[in-house]
Amino acid sequence: NSEWVNRLDAFANLRPVKVYPSLINSSPIKPHLLEGVDIMVVRELTSGLYFGSPKKVWNTSRGRRGVDTLKYTEKEIVRILRVGFELAQGRRKLLTSTDKFNVLESSRLWREVATEVSEDYPDVELEHILVDNLAMQLIRDPAHYDVIVAENTFGDIISDEAAVLSGSLGMLPSASLAGVPSSDEDRSFSVLGLYEPIHGSAPDIAGKGLANPLATILSVGMMFKYSFDREEVNTKIESAVESVLNNGIRTHDIMSKGMTEVSTQEMGNSIVAELEN
Repeated sequence: NSEWVNRLDAFANLRPVKVYPSLINSSPIKPHLLEGVDIMVVRELTSGLYFGSPKKVWNTSRGRRGVDTLKYTEKEIVRILRVGFELAQGRRKLLTSTDKFNVLESSRLWREVATEVSEDYPDVELEHILVDNLAMQLIRDPAHYDVIVAENTFGDIISDEAAVLSGSLGMLPSASLAGVPSSDEDRSFSVLGLYEPIHGSAPDIAGKGLANPLATILSVGMMFKYSFDREEVNTKIESAVESVLNNGIRTHDIMSKGMTEVSTQEMGNSIVAELEN
């Protein structure tokens, strides 16, 4: 997948974290903290610590050493911030930019550029937060957040933490976009992208019918929304997922007392049946 991300220059990784009311007790977080949680994490995907150079391990007279380089250009920061602002305009108009401003030079540049870009979006409130504080606040007050924009490493960690809010990684889709989506309802757009659930392949449960297909299904919905300009299809898919969950149908990872546990295929069939209604 990383090869295709680089080929497409899919720099913006969108990771929505939505708490469905019927799954509010599936999370280890207290239910009253999860009411209304609907967050979009926007992770920069093609630069930062994972791609900077030098990157190496070598031997010295005093032992082995390792170096990774955290590097960002102004252009890279601007384009990922614009994705966040455009998305925020179509949501609650709150953008949280996270960094490590107090110790990292790259974060100081990030915060400076974020403030500059915000001048083009006066209707969106911009707030800055240190990433370690955000890690705490996401658990303490998750409903506060709307769109969160982060550099590559921070976004990777924060979005996985946020997955706990939804009850399972099996509930989280993602989109890796090669452009900036438009928030203008009167202007159609289509952005090249790669769509997949945020979880891995889970080889330990392969062939057992235990995997939750909902993140994959929701990823298809995101594809219709961002690459095909078919928001109405995405809405139908999201509604079908919510209806099936409201009917008490669960895969193993989100199973709770009183619900009906089904296999991967049965969950998929339930979504198809709901879409056909």
